[in-house]
Amino acid sequence: MARFKNKKVFVKPVSTKKQANVDHITGDKIPRSFVFSRCKLPGPLRQLQADLRKLMLPYTALKLKEKRRNNLRDFLNVAGPMGVTHFLMLSKTPTAPYLRVARTPQGPTLTFKIQEYSLAVDIARSQKRPRCPADLFKNAPLIVLSGFGTGEQHLKLTTILFQNIFPAIDVNTVKLSSCQRIVLLNYNKDTKLIDFRHYSIRLQPVGVSQRLRRFVQNHQVPDLRNLQDGWLRIRK
Repeated sequence: MARFKNKKVFVKPVSTKKQANVDHITGDKIPRSFVFSRCKLPGPLRQLQADLRKLMLPYTALKLKEKRRNNLRDFLNVAGPMGVTHFLMLSKTPTAPYLRVARTPQGPTLTFKIQEYSLAVDIARSQKRPRCPADLFKNAPLIVLSGFGTGEQHLKLTTILFQNIFPAIDVNTVKLSSCQRIVLLNYNKDTKLIDFRHYSIRLQPVGVSQRLRRFVQNHQVPDLRNLQDGWLRIRK
């Protein structure tokens, strides 16, 4: 049996700026993640792994580089100093692909069998005007859980795990302009399946005409704060 020493996991940071470990508003520890595979993945699953890493931005290692000889302990050794709290691990068996979501360092770990999936590139190709602004992944997504209130123990555990995989928000101080993505998990009690979806969203004024809505969204409203009130003189 061959043994390997000094095994390392190379992590390229997302940004050169040092990210805070604690949210300056809520005071909570910011959850961070690693997304990696536990075996050699075929091309579509490798792309799915890349999509999952983008979904977990900005608090994940987008350029995480793995080696075949790396085991789970190697990732745990790196995770501690970097403040990583969750692992998302893809694997492939002869029957189906799987996704494991783990809380580090002591669990719990949930295993999901992937029934079917769509890649982000396929979704974009199917849309007439795909939306992907430059700052789309600047902030973490909002998490929405639906259908998990059945009282079953494994669903309660799933709810807690996914609620803590993204940073918490303060509804009194959050800027709506920073909310550009939503991760939706919907549990179907009839099929016992969970739909895992990732949406791009934007603010849109309501109760106005389409022409006025485009005017506001294009930021064409002039700044009138420094102007004086006017008046109109009408001759008889």
